[in-house]
Amino acid sequence: MFRLVNVVVITMSIVFAAHADKSPNIVFIIADDCTFRDIGCYGGQAHTPNIDRLADQGMRFTRCFQAAPMCSPTRHNIYTGQYPVKTGAYPNHTRVEPETKGIVHYLRPLGYDVVHTGKSHVKPSSVFDWRHLGKQKTIDFDSVDDVLGSHTQSGEPLCLLVCSNEPHTPWTKGDRTRYPDDKIQLPPYLIDTPETRDAMARYLAEITYFDQQVGDTLAALEHHGMSDNTMVMVVSEQGNSLPFAKWTCYDSGLQSACIVRWPGKVSAGTINHALIEYTDFLPTFIEIAGGEIPAILDGKSLMPILAGRQTHKQYVYGEMTTRGINKGSPHYGIRSVRDERYKYIWNFTPEAEFKNACTDSEIFRSWVRLAASGDSNARRLVNKYRYRPAVELYDIVADPFEMINLAESADYHDVKKRLRRQLDRWMVHCGDQGQVTEMAALRRQSRKRNQAQSP
Repeated sequence: MFRLVNVVVITMSIVFAAHADKSPNIVFIIADDCTFRDIGCYGGQAHTPNIDRLADQGMRFTRCFQAAPMCSPTRHNIYTGQYPVKTGAYPNHTRVEPETKGIVHYLRPLGYDVVHTGKSHVKPSSVFDWRHLGKQKTIDFDSVDDVLGSHTQSGEPLCLLVCSNEPHTPWTKGDRTRYPDDKIQLPPYLIDTPETRDAMARYLAEITYFDQQVGDTLAALEHHGMSDNTMVMVVSEQGNSLPFAKWTCYDSGLQSACIVRWPGKVSAGTINHALIEYTDFLPTFIEIAGGEIPAILDGKSLMPILAGRQTHKQYVYGEMTTRGINKGSPHYGIRSVRDERYKYIWNFTPEAEFKNACTDSEIFRSWVRLAASGDSNARRLVNKYRYRPAVELYDIVADPFEMINLAESADYHDVKKRLRRQLDRWMVHCGDQGQVTEMAALRRQSRKRNQAQSP
C-alpha cells in the first residue's frame, strides 16, 4: 500500500510539473468599432457582464491606444507590431508590403499553432498565414471548441485570435429593447436627435451581443480546462462610427478598452494607467512564447506592466488617412500625438471638408437639419466635425471629450512645440511624408478598389 501511494504521488508530481512547464496559451479577442467608454467596466451604458467579470479577474487598462481609427490599418498594426505607414498598411482596405513579418512568422517557430476566426481585414495571406476557422467575419465557435479540445489532448501551445464583426454597423444584433431611447445618455459631442438615440440604442445592443461572444469564448476555455494556463486579452478596437469617434484622431476614435486575465501572472481586480499601444501586443505575445523580440517592432513588451508597473510610454501616436475610405473626402490626412495630459492633432488640409460614411448617414443629416433650424449647439458641432483648423490641442484631463481647442492660446505655446517635435520624429521614423503619403494611399489598396475610389 505504501509503495502504491508513493507511485501515485510521484506520478501526480510529474503531471503537475509538466503542466507548470507548459507554454501558456494566448487568446486575443477583439471587437469591431466599439468606443471604449461605452463598455460597462469603463463606466458605459452597455450591459457587458462577461467583460466586466473578466476585468474583476484581471487587469483593466485605462490608457490603451491604437495608431489608426479604422479597421484594416488597426488589425495590420496588431499583427505586425509596427505602425501603419511603416508597413504600408495605412489607408483602409489595405495591405502590408509582402516582405513584412506577421504574428505567424514569430509564433509558429516557437511551437505555437496560430488560429484565427472571424473578421480578418488584412492582406496578403502570405504574411498572415494562420489557420482560419469558418467563414469570413463569422466566429465559428464549433470549430473553436474542436481546436481547444485538440490542444488539450496534444499540449501544443495555442494562439487563438477571436475577431468579432460587432458592434460594426448596421447594428442589427442584440436585444434593442434593453436600451429604451428615453433612458440613453449621450456624450456631449453627440447632438440629441431621435435618429441619434435610435442609433445609440442599436449600437449598445450590439455591444452586449459582442459581450456574449466574449462569454462563449471564456466558457469554452473553462470547459476544456485551459483557463489557468491561458493569457486572455480583450480589446474594443477603434471607436464607433458615430461622429467624433471612428475616422478621427480624438480619443473616442483612437483609445481602446484593454483587459487582460492571466491567472498567477496578473493580479485580479487591478487597474493600470500606463500609456500603451496596440504595437505592444505582438512583442508581449513573443515574450510570453519564449522568443526574442525583434528590433524592427515598434512596440515594447507589456510583461512588466502586467506585473504591476504603471509606466510604459511617454507618448502615443495616431494617423488617419481619409483618402480611399467609403464616402470619404478626396484627401484629408490627420496625425496626432498624445501624452498623459495633452493631445496635439495636425490636419494637413484644413481648407477641405471632412467627409466619410458618417457624414452621409441619416444620423448626421438629422444634425444638419437641426443646425439649419437655428439650434446653435447643432450648428457648432456640425461645423466642428466638418471643418477643422490646421492644429488642435486639447487638455485631456480637464476636457476628456476634446471639446475646447487650446491651440490658439499663447499659454500653450511650449506644449504645442514639444508635442509637434515628437510628432515630427515619429513621422520620420515611419517614413511618413505627410500630404505626399496621404495622396499615395490608393496605391496601398487593391486594384479593384483603387479604380472605384480614384477621382
